[in-house]
Amino acid sequence: MSCNWGTELWDQFDNLEKHTSWGIDFLERYTKFVKERADIELSYAKQIRSLSKKYHPKRNREDESRYTWFVAFAATLQQLNELAIQREDLAENLNAQIVCELTRYTQELKTERKSHFQDGRRAQQHIESSWKQLESSKRRFERDCKEAERAQHVSDKIDLDNKTDGEKARQTAQQKQQAAEESRKDYVTSLNQFNQDQHQHYHTLVPVIYQRIQDMEERRIERIGEAMRSLAEAERKVLPVVSRCLDAMMEAAESIQPRKDTRQVVEVYKSGFDPPGDVEFEDYSATMRRSISESSYLDNRTEERRQSRKLWPFIRKTKLLTLLSSPRQPPPPPPTSPSPGGMANSPQSPPTATATREPITQRLNDLMTSGYRTRKQCLRSLKRGVQDVLVLMLQGSSPADCSHLPPEQRRKKLQGRIININQEIQREREQRDALLKMREVYERSPQMGDASSLEPRLDEVKQNLQRLEEELRRNQVSVNTYPDGSYTEDHSAELHFKSRSSEFDDDFDDEEPLPSIGTCKSLYPFQGQNEGTLSMLEGELLSVVEEDKGDGWTRVRRNLEEEGYVPTSYIKVFLDSSAKGAMTYI
Repeated sequence: MSCNWGTELWDQFDNLEKHTSWGIDFLERYTKFVKERADIELSYAKQIRSLSKKYHPKRNREDESRYTWFVAFAATLQQLNELAIQREDLAENLNAQIVCELTRYTQELKTERKSHFQDGRRAQQHIESSWKQLESSKRRFERDCKEAERAQHVSDKIDLDNKTDGEKARQTAQQKQQAAEESRKDYVTSLNQFNQDQHQHYHTLVPVIYQRIQDMEERRIERIGEAMRSLAEAERKVLPVVSRCLDAMMEAAESIQPRKDTRQVVEVYKSGFDPPGDVEFEDYSATMRRSISESSYLDNRTEERRQSRKLWPFIRKTKLLTLLSSPRQPPPPPPTSPSPGGMANSPQSPPTATATREPITQRLNDLMTSGYRTRKQCLRSLKRGVQDVLVLMLQGSSPADCSHLPPEQRRKKLQGRIININQEIQREREQRDALLKMREVYERSPQMGDASSLEPRLDEVKQNLQRLEEELRRNQVSVNTYPDGSYTEDHSAELHFKSRSSEFDDDFDDEEPLPSIGTCKSLYPFQGQNEGTLSMLEGELLSVVEEDKGDGWTRVRRNLEEEGYVPTSYIKVFLDSSAKGAMTYI
């Protein structure tokens, strides 16, 4: 149904002015609403991005990427970050396509509305001026008519009484009648003009002006509708991406495989060792004596109460950590002052180069294949090897052959390293082949380049290949050294070790002090400042519990409570005959 404000609302100028003003206010409020909505989207995207970054896995924790639940959570965080990006795009579109456009349109609408209502006010003022002119000519005509009537009445009355005065009265009456006639003509003219202006005002000017105002109002309403559609359309554009993100989250959740993760735990932590065998019966009815030679000053020590014994693989963690008490740095050189016995040439002096320790696997093999007395020394050496491994782990470094790892983990680590090296070798070979082809092209066509300029790069690639191939060979040898994932290839030695383990379990109990293998005399004073060292005075007699293993330190004991390491070059060692035989056997 069509309508026309010019004909339907011809007398509602003030109300139209109020209505259009309220419409512009609504447009401004809607613009502010969209702007605040965009700000909320930006804030939401920022919080989502911050949340995703907060819980995103750290790069240094690569072990966690092995598990499906962790990978699924990382994928969820990635999709959540993508959702934040979509929300940022939505906020940007709202600001650019709606807020900015509505702000500009509001200013144009205000200017247009002002122009239309100014035209309406001018038309209103014109019709009011025409009406005032009509009213003025009408009052003048009325006044002149009344004056002409009074003058005629006076003239008629004077004619009856005095002829001379009557003549003057008649002239005055005629003049008044002429004035009234002129006023009547002016009134008629003003009336015709007003009627013409009024017809033009209500049938021409007002319909045109009001129609423009109506068109302006309809455009405003249409623009609001377009803004609402744009808002919904902007939201709809991000829905497919949001839906894909949610689908990816669902796929990530469905990719979690509990059984695979539990198998992965086995892959990560499996050591490859066999479980310990049965504990054999220990017969205490037979009298057992230790054939250990002690120094004369230690003969009077009382036998301590025997504590509960444990197999050495199951000693308490605190006991195992005490192995770290041995000093790792090289011992200090002996004092420069002359010393008795010519210590410069003494065999007790530290070696010029740092002696390398035997691998822990070799020590374990010696332990399982050696005799009863020798095993005690092998176990001490094995513990010190474990200590070296723990120190390396605490310092963040590891041996190149991964000997610090259990057999199964060592094998997997080396196999992964071999795969990476093969990939690097393949890349280097491809680069070498490309350089060789380029050199052939340069040799056939010198104008394309200098073939000799490629020689440095070829030499570098060849060196890299040699280095990688050598590293590959070392790792393959390390893998083949332990094909069955155990610490030794000699299964008979392992069975021999298990069968005879009960013979010396008591001697390896960490909760009992190690026996003395000889005595020593300090040649110089030593201040043990590091953990695991023992201070001593010059000329002091001490008991030797462990010989120097090549690192320049000897383990000694002052009494049952004071034990530690001292520099080998600071003491003179006197080993017992039984200990010397054991060392020779080793």
